[in-house]
Amino acid sequence: MSFTFRSTSITRLFAVLAAPALLAGLSACKQATEQPAATATTDTTVVARPDSTERYPAADGFDRVGSDVQALALADKVMQHMGGYAAWQHTRLLGWDFLDGSYQLWDKQTGDFRWQKDSLVALYNVERKEGHIYKAGQDISGTLIGQKLLENMYPIWVNNSWWLLMPFKLKDSGVTLNYLGPGRFMDSTAAEMLSMRFRNVGVTPHNRYKLFVNPQTSLVEEWAFYKDANDSLPAFRRRWADYRRYGRLLLASDRTDGQDGRRLNHIVALDSVPAGVMTNPQLIQPL
Repeated sequence: MSFTFRSTSITRLFAVLAAPALLAGLSACKQATEQPAATATTDTTVVARPDSTERYPAADGFDRVGSDVQALALADKVMQHMGGYAAWQHTRLLGWDFLDGSYQLWDKQTGDFRWQKDSLVALYNVERKEGHIYKAGQDISGTLIGQKLLENMYPIWVNNSWWLLMPFKLKDSGVTLNYLGPGRFMDSTAAEMLSMRFRNVGVTPHNRYKLFVNPQTSLVEEWAFYKDANDSLPAFRRRWADYRRYGRLLLASDRTDGQDGRRLNHIVALDSVPAGVMTNPQLIQPL
């Protein structure tokens, strides 16, 4: 799978690792504490404040030949109603809890990635693929635990970012996007379906996604993951719901399958980075 993040100073390809195995055995996350901002409704102009004059340019390497016009038009609507391409470009710092109990901050402009879980803190750069691991403020990068975590930090970032930001990546390098026609959400209401495949990119290019877009909101509100593109049944199907405004963007926190209550908490999307937050080796409170 591909993951291309475009900002004023970063234009490059990132490999996507959906890794459902990372979710195995996780307990349900606590309920989100953020106050609702603009929850998605059928009045999408009010919800997303989209700029209809914006373009959502495809990344270099996007599979234009294999994709179709209907899929591209729907992808443009999705980007527009999540805030728009300009809003995505201007957003610099993203923060969120992942389903395994970790908390992370990612500076899109510099590539700095801060990750913490339990007593461990990683200060890493996804551009240079290097960093340090700390425990109780002490650098343990040279230990077996530190070395192993550093080896895994790039795929951790890729995986965890994908679970927060996937709808912004519909026209990334290596993506083939196809319109599948009308479908149904898990609650049987009407949806439009997209197929997302990957060509010669990423850690797991054999994966496939089926995305379910609400025709009333133009937002991805459900997704299905296929470990192999040729599989007839998904490995999982989950909601991509509970959209709220964070900074300039609409982001969804609900990742439940309808029963387990899984969600992403402490989401932030900021235009600037608080001083010192990306270099502090100590545990911090979520922003």
